[in-house]
Amino acid sequence: MKVIVSIKQVPDTSGKVAVNADGTLNRASMQTITNPDDMNALEAALKLKDETGCKVVVVTMGPPPAAGMLREALAMGADEAVLVSAREFGGSDTYATSQILAAAVNRIGVDSNDIVMCGRQAIDGDTAQVGPQMAEKLHLPQITYAAEIQKDGNTVTVKRMLEDGYMTIKTNTPCLITCIKELNNPRYMSVSGVFEAYSKPLTTFDYEALKDDPLIDATTIGLKGSPTNIFKSFTPPQKGAGVMLEGADKATCEKLAGILAAKHII
Repeated sequence: MKVIVSIKQVPDTSGKVAVNADGTLNRASMQTITNPDDMNALEAALKLKDETGCKVVVVTMGPPPAAGMLREALAMGADEAVLVSAREFGGSDTYATSQILAAAVNRIGVDSNDIVMCGRQAIDGDTAQVGPQMAEKLHLPQITYAAEIQKDGNTVTVKRMLEDGYMTIKTNTPCLITCIKELNNPRYMSVSGVFEAYSKPLTTFDYEALKDDPLIDATTIGLKGSPTNIFKSFTPPQKGAGVMLEGADKATCEKLAGILAAKHII
């Protein structure tokens, strides 16, 4: 049994977001982190490894520097890593990205007892589309927004978080699960794990490695093969300082009402 975890290197959105002329993010000019929800997916896979001894394979699509993020995942306890990187893949939207990642998962191989895990969504796009799209293209049953995961033989039972409660779903493997932050608390890298990370396999899949997969087509990958385009990306202006009103008398209330009325809030 193995668990394939799709993770993503994303810009640290606590800083300034840089945008290229074509509307795509200028990732090279920004600090990067591992997408937070993907860390929860990785931790879920590592917990299954602790319980069952399964293999954990992490995969990401990105530029060559994303290999550093994969090494961190290996230091946390993952067994193998795959970097999907090629100029042909650059500028892909969620549709094209899911095509490429699904082809990479096909290349890794999915057996009858395996699970594919993803984070719920990435903080740079917030679409929550890539995981479900991968499941459709891999022809796998999917369960999203996992808050609890229990595996028993070739079945998986997931407690799925909804806006107003929970839903429990049971499915057979292989399957795809997207994970949320409420699922767990990701572990830290260990000192021994950091040393071991550089002796574990890290493979690169370029365009040549994946081009024979039916999902890889020049018309459905990269910027030109993406059916959606970003009209405009920008950093929202910072809000100004608030106005503090002191007192609980009638005059203060009238002043507050006047301010709200001037802003057309009331």
